[in-house]
Amino acid sequence: MSQSPNLPLQPLVSVVIPSYNCAAYLPEALDSVLAQSYANFEILVIDDGSTDQTAKLLQAYCDQHRNITAIRQQNQGVALARNHGIQQAKGEWVAFLDADDMLLPDKLAAQLAVATAHPTAGIIHSGWQRVDSQGNFQLNVEPWYWVPNLTLESWLRWKPVLPSAMLFRRQWLLKAGGFDPRFPPAEDTDLVLRLALMGCEAKWLPQVTVKYRQHDSSAMHKGLPQAKSLAAVIDQFFQQPDLPEPIRWLESQIRYNTLVWIAWYLHYTGHQAEMVSHLKQAAAYSPYSPFEMLVHWADSFTGFAQSWGSEFDADALTRLPEWQELAEWLLKLSRDPALRGR
Repeated sequence: MSQSPNLPLQPLVSVVIPSYNCAAYLPEALDSVLAQSYANFEILVIDDGSTDQTAKLLQAYCDQHRNITAIRQQNQGVALARNHGIQQAKGEWVAFLDADDMLLPDKLAAQLAVATAHPTAGIIHSGWQRVDSQGNFQLNVEPWYWVPNLTLESWLRWKPVLPSAMLFRRQWLLKAGGFDPRFPPAEDTDLVLRLALMGCEAKWLPQVTVKYRQHDSSAMHKGLPQAKSLAAVIDQFFQQPDLPEPIRWLESQIRYNTLVWIAWYLHYTGHQAEMVSHLKQAAAYSPYSPFEMLVHWADSFTGFAQSWGSEFDADALTRLPEWQELAEWLLKLSRDPALRGR
């Protein structure tokens, strides 16, 4: 199923939409691209073996819009679906859009303006708006306020990655080999770290450009897979023998901060025992005393929750049996430092 390849212009941007059983949201995603103020783009929808009404829906869109191409593949996961789109793309730039997200009208135009002003950049990043399953506003996420410069170090420290909010130069994606399917759902963080290590320059567009939908099936609600995947990405990164020395010196800090974030995320998604396990692992890399650690963990959880737009009750956290277990473990740690990481 595909449209005629005879487009009036060679598209400058290829919008790649991987979709698996997302017929309920896909029309809003497609309509948001078609409503862009910038017009020279193609849309490639990679149907990753959907079993719902996706194929019928795409046929109707392709019949009406000649800049939409639908490509069906056997179900292989989002990483390989995106890679398929990268290979088929005709544009110099690739914009990824998850099938349950929506672009705001000036996304492509504004990012291309930044690309023109910074011709050596390979990534143009932006902010996003978190919305609920019905598309209702929750909060704006504007990472440039705490990550003003997108360097390898800042990608590692903060990991402000959201593919739907980004624009990639296709040649860099090809050079990096695309997304690695070993790391779902953190394959996007892995790709950006590899690109940054290769020297790919990234610039901010300090503007919210996409609606990032939150629902029970979205990647960021998959607690244990997300935690294990992100930890595996960091392990893979620091196993590389040719890292710059200043980055190698940051390994303990990066591992500590990553494990604390994972612990908060596991708490947020209801995996309290795993939260305890990851905080104990974090202690092995901590620069803090046991008492300082407990305070830092609680403060970090509060900050993570605020940035996520969720309510956080620190008192309720401290009443959890698992948190009290941690406090007791830290008390023992203050007496026996050999317990760190155990």
